[in-house]
Amino acid sequence: MYRDLKWKIPLILAVVLGAVWLAYPLKEKISLGLDLQGGMHLLLEVKVEKAVEASLERLADDIKRGITDEDVEVDRVKATYEDRRVNVRMVDKLDLPSVKKVLEGYPSFSFVSEDEDGLGMVYQLSSDQVKQIEQNAVSQGLETIRNRVDQFGVSEPTIQVQGEKRILVQLPGVKDTERAINLIGKTARLEFKLLDEENNLQQALSGNVPEGSEILYQRVENKETGEVTKEPFLLKKRTVLTGETLTGAEIRFDTDFNEPYVALNFNSVGAMIFQQVTRENIKKRLAIVLDSNVYSAPVIQDEIPGGRAQITGRFTSTEARDLAIILRAGALPAPVVILENRTVGPSLGKDSIEKGITSIIYGGLLVVVFIAIYYKLSGIIAVTALSLNIVLLAGALAYFGAALTLPGIAGIILTVGMAIDANVLVFERIREEVRIGKTVRAAIDAGFSKAFRTIVDANITTFIAAVVLFQFGTGPIKGFAITLCIGIAASMFTAVFVSRAIFDGTMSQVKLDKLSI
Repeated sequence: MYRDLKWKIPLILAVVLGAVWLAYPLKEKISLGLDLQGGMHLLLEVKVEKAVEASLERLADDIKRGITDEDVEVDRVKATYEDRRVNVRMVDKLDLPSVKKVLEGYPSFSFVSEDEDGLGMVYQLSSDQVKQIEQNAVSQGLETIRNRVDQFGVSEPTIQVQGEKRILVQLPGVKDTERAINLIGKTARLEFKLLDEENNLQQALSGNVPEGSEILYQRVENKETGEVTKEPFLLKKRTVLTGETLTGAEIRFDTDFNEPYVALNFNSVGAMIFQQVTRENIKKRLAIVLDSNVYSAPVIQDEIPGGRAQITGRFTSTEARDLAIILRAGALPAPVVILENRTVGPSLGKDSIEKGITSIIYGGLLVVVFIAIYYKLSGIIAVTALSLNIVLLAGALAYFGAALTLPGIAGIILTVGMAIDANVLVFERIREEVRIGKTVRAAIDAGFSKAFRTIVDANITTFIAAVVLFQFGTGPIKGFAITLCIGIAASMFTAVFVSRAIFDGTMSQVKLDKLSI
């Protein structure tokens, strides 16, 4: 038995020293969660119905192009969002077979009805496809927000789906909340649209907007007075190029006026489309639209090859930098609305830390005093093992990069209690063996052996519960579950392995006729 100490002691030393190395210095290695460090807590809802509408609009455009490619004259192809249908109207009913053939290539649509005159048909988007679009909108939104936050430079953010269409975002340490909300919540749908210069803007403003056109506005701020006005533009609804083909966006400065702008780079497909659009529309105006707001509408002077463009708009450096971040991360597939916005101040977090540490100190001291008085020398051994338990817990938290939260502190306190509980089980078993007349050596062996199964059963049960909490919980619940899982593993190691090694080491050096327990 004592020969086991030759490998047990080096192993214990290696584990403890490794934990110390991982956790030192503590302030740098273990980050604090939102509730301790302060920061932002946002609960967002993805407007999935907007993603469905956008998808339906794109599909309607694709269907129209497909029918036109078949040399069929189309009266209209119109999407209706309420019932998620596409209405197709032809000029000649003889073209009906050709149109049906085109629509057979869209299995996500099912036939609903045919108009009485034989010139129109109605197709509806399937419920399975709608559900798939909604799920994709949430998952893509999550990834886009994560990319934006990563470029924003927040350490240890929490970004996860909550429910079917909600996203939880926690940003520890963020102070500029307005900038963060703007960065996260902007849809950032970038579009290039030609101006409708064939129709009269004033007539459109009076309510006679031509079919296939729309009115959008540019925000104009007077630098001298600070007055903000909106300049209207009559644009063609058709988007000639979107931000989906972007490969890069970065802030640059105009050499003449030293004003920041955002330089854009397109991939090969985007570059080809942009070159074609500029070649075919020289001397016409091309509007750059972001989230239905016109940023600029320059005149195309010449064909622009190379897939490069720029967005100007009298930005500040911060605004231009944030816009570049948003465009690099990509557009949200659907708008998001803020359901909950909470800001935790650093003073509140500091108060939580102080109270948490105080509770650990006082609780720990009470446990140490009680265990030392009640179990004497054996209690001192348990306290030593408990101290190592805290060291191992800190090392594991640092290794896994887990942020320490207020529920995490609660998990640590619970772990301390469980570690002591394991020692109590062992000590009471040893006492029982001593009472029936066994020697000290035999009582220790029997005590650890008989208590082992009970300790393992209790800890495994708690560990399973902690895993379930981690799997299905969010935010604070996960923080509690992580520290509890790590604490259980550490307490098993210290209570059973370390305590036994200390007992064996003591017995190997000193022959005891009576055990202080």
